[in-house]
Amino acid sequence: MNKHPKALVMLFFTEMWERFSFYGMRALLILYLTKQLFEHILEPEKSNIAYGIYAAYGALVYATPFIGGLIADKFLGPKKAIVWGAILMAIGHFVMAIETEFWLYVALAFLILGNGFFKPNISSIVGELYDKGDIRRDGGFTIFYMGVNLGAFLSPLACGMLGELVGWEYGFGLAGLGMIAGLFIFQKNKDLLNVKEKLIITETGTEKHEVPANIGDPPHPDRLQKSLFFGINTETLIYAVSIISVGFIALLISNYEVMSYFLTPFAIAVILIIIIKAFVSEKVERERLFVILILLVFTTLFWAFFEQAGSSLTLFTYGNVDRSVFNFRVPTSLFQSVNPLFILILASPFTMLWLKLAEKKKEPNTPVKFGLGLLLLGLGFIVLGISPNFMQQTELLLNNETYRYIIIAATVPMTFLILSYMLQTMGELCLSPIGLSMVTRLASPKIVGMVLGAWFLSSAMAHHIGGVIAKTTSVKESSVDVMWKTIEDNYSKAIFYQDSIISPNKTEKPHDSIYQKEFSHTYKGLISNSLLKGFEVILIQGNTINSEEKGKSFNYAQILDSSFVAYEKLHISRIVKDSVAYKNLLTQAFKSGIDHMIEVGNIALNHAEKEGYIESNRESLSITSKHSLSNLLQFTGVFYTLGLIAVAASILLFLLAPGIKKMMHGA
Repeated sequence: MNKHPKALVMLFFTEMWERFSFYGMRALLILYLTKQLFEHILEPEKSNIAYGIYAAYGALVYATPFIGGLIADKFLGPKKAIVWGAILMAIGHFVMAIETEFWLYVALAFLILGNGFFKPNISSIVGELYDKGDIRRDGGFTIFYMGVNLGAFLSPLACGMLGELVGWEYGFGLAGLGMIAGLFIFQKNKDLLNVKEKLIITETGTEKHEVPANIGDPPHPDRLQKSLFFGINTETLIYAVSIISVGFIALLISNYEVMSYFLTPFAIAVILIIIIKAFVSEKVERERLFVILILLVFTTLFWAFFEQAGSSLTLFTYGNVDRSVFNFRVPTSLFQSVNPLFILILASPFTMLWLKLAEKKKEPNTPVKFGLGLLLLGLGFIVLGISPNFMQQTELLLNNETYRYIIIAATVPMTFLILSYMLQTMGELCLSPIGLSMVTRLASPKIVGMVLGAWFLSSAMAHHIGGVIAKTTSVKESSVDVMWKTIEDNYSKAIFYQDSIISPNKTEKPHDSIYQKEFSHTYKGLISNSLLKGFEVILIQGNTINSEEKGKSFNYAQILDSSFVAYEKLHISRIVKDSVAYKNLLTQAFKSGIDHMIEVGNIALNHAEKEGYIESNRESLSITSKHSLSNLLQFTGVFYTLGLIAVAASILLFLLAPGIKKMMHGA
């Protein structure tokens, strides 16, 4: 650290606490959505909604930095933008503690807007600490990136454990306190940005000289304080419009399906702006901007795959990874610490490697580093793709707020997940900090904030694309869906028959809306939870039975009793516990669900045997293991495909690297 500017230490800890808050919330988000907030919604609809919200949130988190960078370049300056962004994000984290769908969208909107002001501008300030020819530049960004990942490592351990095991609101609240800590550190030490350390290379070595600077100050303070109308100046107007924008952003997240119509034109417009800037610039600056645009394509691909860690990889870890360590089941959220842990371990060796190679003039150029990043990312996914070769049966404790049960699942050893994270992390270290450094080197100082915003916008598109990818990993139809369909198809007939018993003279079919096949999410959820409780009995009593015995082996009476509890909550007076029609209906529903489990499981097992994943006697696998195997193969099949695409992209980039290097003109 002593070889770098003092302000880097302050920025390191500011970013560390900001990332603590951000990744603390991220570690919990997909689990919170699927296990708590949308618990009442059926699978796979539940997972798809969660993936959609997560993708929309991630996309907007990285889209708004373009606007935040532009506002800082033209009006606020990075310092004020960072402070305002931190305040907005702190509000967002605390609002997340309110466990309702409405406040979820409001909280995410605050976090998105705050990140838009904070993210590009703190990176921009790091770039301003160094002259463009300073050999410490890449190392400084890597050290700064360690701050990102120190916060990212600590937050799942603290916020994740607290939220998943104690209460979601406590995890989100702790994330908010982390953001307050980051704001305090920046405010208390921002005067360090008034001095810049210049590195001068002499015949005897290098010398550092301090010179006055106003890094991060507003470009035109007089314009910022200029009164516009009713005594409101530009700065106040920016803050007011930010707050008003919360409603619009929240609406976008709640209608995440429209993100394609909003984000894609926005991304095209930003790219067109940069292209126009390139054509009106001199040759060197023009070609450097084209380099940024070319590498934007590859970095978008990288992050679309990499960000599966927060969505599909999380649910894969939850249901198909053996998380047992010495009889302790590691909470799923804690695996979000694996990637930042590897960065903390490997960042310094990577920094020293680049510096050593630079001194010997053998350092790989930027496009080659990007290619290495994609190659390592691809290998990480290929590792997951081959993991079914080591499939095993494992007891997994699955739980949400309503019930906890043990399922005998098809899982892969935790080693594959950790190895995959390690390879992906090595790829990230080749690409991410180098990418930020590259943008600040290649872009003109006048537009560096806007171009950094465009760089983060590529991550916005990546999150959007990543959401589409994540949906391909979800099951097409769950066993509970099949059971619910049976109830929907036969509900009216069962109730009509029951009413005939209660009221013999009644001959017409009832027309109350409760008898119709269009049921509310809440109504479906109550019944779905009762069906899942019934499946708990299936898992305990019927794991190894064959299809001929299933009708006799399951304790339907116990299942029905738990189901009646859900119905009683709906205050449906016509349904009574001795209703033969109703019990027959649920019995039929459970049998259809069991049949579906067996059918899907056998299809998966046949595929696994064909691919050579399973060599043991197929009868040794339980019904639930076979069914779980279908999810495992769905996940790993997608992951393997992603790995092959990433490797192919890396080869293409290696081939293009010499031409791209020439266009960089020595930067």
